[in-house]
Amino acid sequence: MKHFYIILTNIFLSISFCFGQQYNVEKINKKAITQYNLALDRAQNGEYDKALEFVDKAIQIDARYLDAYLTKAGIYGELRDYENCVANYEKAFALDAEYSKDYKLPYAINLAGLGKFQQALDAVTQFLDNPNLNEPSRKAGEYRKRCFAFAVQYDKDHPAKNYVFAPKNMGDSINTADLEYYPSVTIDDKTLVFTRRVRGYNEDFFVSDRTSGAWTKAKGIDGDLNSNFNEGAQNISQDGEWLVFTGCNFPEGLGSCDLFFSTKTKKGWSAPQNPGQPLNTEFWESSPCLSPDKRELYFSSNRPGGFGGKDIYISRKLPNGRWSEPENLGEKINTIGDESCPFVHADNQTLYFTSNGLTGYGGDDLFLARKQADGSWDKVENLGYPLNTTGNEGSLVVAADGKTAYYASDRADTRGGLDIYTFEMRKDLQPNKTLWVQGTVYDNKTKEGLPSAVELIDIATGQLLSKVQTNESGNYLITLPVGKDYAFNVNRRGYLFYSKNFPFSKNVKDSTYTIDIGLQPIEANASVILNNIFFDVNQFELKPESVAELDKVVQLLIDNPAVKILISGHTDNTGKAADNIKLSENRAKAVVTYLQSKGIAVTRLQHKGYGASKPIADNNTEEGKMQNRRTELTIVAK
Repeated sequence: MKHFYIILTNIFLSISFCFGQQYNVEKINKKAITQYNLALDRAQNGEYDKALEFVDKAIQIDARYLDAYLTKAGIYGELRDYENCVANYEKAFALDAEYSKDYKLPYAINLAGLGKFQQALDAVTQFLDNPNLNEPSRKAGEYRKRCFAFAVQYDKDHPAKNYVFAPKNMGDSINTADLEYYPSVTIDDKTLVFTRRVRGYNEDFFVSDRTSGAWTKAKGIDGDLNSNFNEGAQNISQDGEWLVFTGCNFPEGLGSCDLFFSTKTKKGWSAPQNPGQPLNTEFWESSPCLSPDKRELYFSSNRPGGFGGKDIYISRKLPNGRWSEPENLGEKINTIGDESCPFVHADNQTLYFTSNGLTGYGGDDLFLARKQADGSWDKVENLGYPLNTTGNEGSLVVAADGKTAYYASDRADTRGGLDIYTFEMRKDLQPNKTLWVQGTVYDNKTKEGLPSAVELIDIATGQLLSKVQTNESGNYLITLPVGKDYAFNVNRRGYLFYSKNFPFSKNVKDSTYTIDIGLQPIEANASVILNNIFFDVNQFELKPESVAELDKVVQLLIDNPAVKILISGHTDNTGKAADNIKLSENRAKAVVTYLQSKGIAVTRLQHKGYGASKPIADNNTEEGKMQNRRTELTIVAK
């Protein structure tokens, strides 16, 4: 029940039982009471502006009218005008603290709305000191006391420093008098998809594109998605090729709300497809989010077997194209309450979600959890005030830059109800900044696009971080979170794999990459540079970071048992030529020795060191020298 109606009930009770106290309603001017009753009628009909006019008239007639101040405070509380709400409660307390003491709870809640959590904690403590509270009131007070105590401690643990929370309304291109919410953006932050409640009841998808730094006028999404049914809670994949969303009461649905997929085509977005079981059930499935590589799907469901009401689950894409049996994310994320609105950042490591079961400010708060190297989730963190408030927060998405966030709110400058806002995330709550590489994989001979597997591997751990499949034309996009060194590989059976290195653990350029990759068919004299084979300076012992790439060569030879290869070592022109020949020979031999250790027959392997005799770049620059220091694989026989 909303505080305002609780206040009205308390006011009627106070009129009956106020005798003997300092404040006596029977001494209030009758004309003031008439105006006050008109205010109550208007307030109960939701006509708050008119109600304020009448209650102000009542106060003008009789400034002692304490009930009028309490009701005025309640109306401002409904309007979330916390300043005026608090001010009117304090006027009432000043008139008669004993008569008004039952209102210390809504007063505390509105103090918290202003971010004055210590004062809110003091006020609710005073409320709980009343020995005559009924059980529901005491439970409500104790709940708020826990929330405010948490808020006070959070402020101590997270000093604001120079951070300013300053949400900016995205303007008339995006927001209207209708409700706009649930934003979702592509990795380049140039396409925004959101839900709009058209005519107050029909949820449809709208899209806006960023051109020359400005967002275009949003329009209904192209294709066969929007309908007379409610489509909402959508997530556009990082590459902009898939849309997964919630459809409620669809004829083809298995439950009240199901998850649906649509793909981008030349004619617009395709008609929605229900993936069926086990992703959807007879229960409630909603708020889906795809991982950056589209191999994992996070969503919320109230299916049996969870920890509470709604839990967050993950399902994985199987080789046959179907989705696996969903797995509950576990008790670190899920509680006896409700968890929803999962969003996985482009770094594929940071999860944002809402919960009303974890300790927070009251209602649904926003939280984050970070994925550890073993795939488990680290401790959950509350995003703090003022992003979280005493009310219910909704979905949040963060752009690839790790700073720019989007969410829906009904702040003072709203165009009408919920609008979409953007703001900068507090630094300690930011995910890893994420760059990306995109391009086309094609047959080096025919120049036709090749469906291929594109992989991103953490060089330090050998962990496969992302694996995407190019489309039929060979187009791909894969994310590159800053902070690690990556091996980038492209594979297709019958072709030599492609190898590149992205050293992103430090000194990262603020740029993205377009790399078109011509794969060479496996045939005699075809060759590839192994960019993720590493040695220390003037040494020939393989570094551990080389293992991921070496195992790719092993797999290539296992898949093609007739193939014989030459491993060649090359250096730059620094130092004596004879020393460079010997170093490159030993490095090539080290690679061959590793391949033999993995069961590859020595008869299939050759090695040779060329020193600096075959440069592929200018040895007069450091960049050129780095390119010349390389290990190559060449097909000798097939």
